[in-house]
Amino acid sequence: MASYVSPAIREQFETLSVNLKNMILERNVTLENMNDLIQVLESIVKEGESE
Repeated sequence: MASYVSPAIREQFETLSVNLKNMILERNVTLENMNDLIQVLESIVKEGESE
């Protein structure tokens, strides 16, 4: 499954760094709204803290 970013939040998504966008897209997620994006970002932070 490929990741999907809704046009509703595409503008905010594009403000992220290239590395962060790639990390998000590698997770095969569906981002319909800002809450979805925040949840993915929080999971990335938690993984980074556990390393």
